[in-house]
Amino acid sequence: MPQAQDVDAASDRLSGVAARTPLQPSGRLSAATGHQVWLKREDLQVVRSYKLRGAYNLLAQLTAEQRARGVTCASAGNHAQGVAYACRRLALHARIYVPRTTPRQKRERIVALGGDHVEVIVVGDTYDAASAHTRQDARNTGAVLIPAFDHPDVIAGQGTVTCETVDQLGRAPDVLVVPVGGGGLLAGALTWLSERHPGVRVIGVEPAGAASMAAAVGAGEPVELDELDGFVDGAAVRRVGEHTFAAVRAHGVELVQVDAGVLCEEMLDLFDADGIIAEPAGALAVAALRTLRLDGSGLSVVCVVSGGNHDVSRYADVIERALISKGLKHYFLVEFPQEPGALRNFLDHVLGPDDDITLFEYVKRHNRETGPALVGIELGEAEELPALMARFEASPLHSRKLDPDDPAFSFLL
Repeated sequence: MPQAQDVDAASDRLSGVAARTPLQPSGRLSAATGHQVWLKREDLQVVRSYKLRGAYNLLAQLTAEQRARGVTCASAGNHAQGVAYACRRLALHARIYVPRTTPRQKRERIVALGGDHVEVIVVGDTYDAASAHTRQDARNTGAVLIPAFDHPDVIAGQGTVTCETVDQLGRAPDVLVVPVGGGGLLAGALTWLSERHPGVRVIGVEPAGAASMAAAVGAGEPVELDELDGFVDGAAVRRVGEHTFAAVRAHGVELVQVDAGVLCEEMLDLFDADGIIAEPAGALAVAALRTLRLDGSGLSVVCVVSGGNHDVSRYADVIERALISKGLKHYFLVEFPQEPGALRNFLDHVLGPDDDITLFEYVKRHNRETGPALVGIELGEAEELPALMARFEASPLHSRKLDPDDPAFSFLL
């Protein structure tokens, strides 16, 4: 396991390579929580995430013989960008495997950062599938495997986020909130703080649909998740690392999970109110403040905004999930009589004055008396739902509300 001195050494190694990202106070979040909230802006890193720190720290320590063999890695996008940038700085060659779910924006950034020093290979539907191909590549070619999180030097590199934060703040924060995927950033924070500032409350935040660290803690060892929600692509890891879990087990940590809808609400607030473009994994730590219980008042709380490699084409999905999470967007299957005036009757007697139809899919069939329509309705206020349901009940239309856990709902998101 790495030690605090390894993190300090990594900090020296990264000087002039990784940016010293800003630590910014957040008036919005401070007012909402009653605490002094600070944002560690790793989304402003040269590769728009903290992943450069661990990748460079490992690559910079390779021997001449290892450098000659080249390197390979798997990544959902951010680690790959860190490896690409580091390889260009160190004149190394890398083969980088990414899953098909990696946004095009991240793939293009990998190539832009690495140039002729990287070869990007798209394979599999998850990070774990890409990782399996990387391991096979290393066995076949002798290339050095550069893990995204499960290596002592990677952990030490990620730990520099924490020691840099403390230096900028001028003291250790009362609470440090970090996102968790494979656990490298969390393990690095725990490694350094356990020796330098053991009184800091460290909270790890996982996606509710990919809580692999919580599963490992519950089982007493890293285990594979049976199901994995890939929406938070930068933190959707089916199994955490042996080294990262060892750090969590040795030092202990509080783990919480954030629902994708709540995460999307925070992503939009970061964008609209703060001008911060955070990817889903990048907003995890900040989103946790919506549900975290922090006793007392005036605590110094640092949240790591861990990445800003967000594909803007995904914002429609983010907005949709946020509206559903807020209770503003609802979907119904409505049986309409196939007769003139049916839609007008629906608009006049069911839809409220502030309600908006956002989706209406209906095909008239001449051999039936009724036909189903999929109707999406956005409310002016979430509290208006009971009144809408009452109007549906009073109307002659047969309808069924689609809840997020309904299998049919998966076709909408």
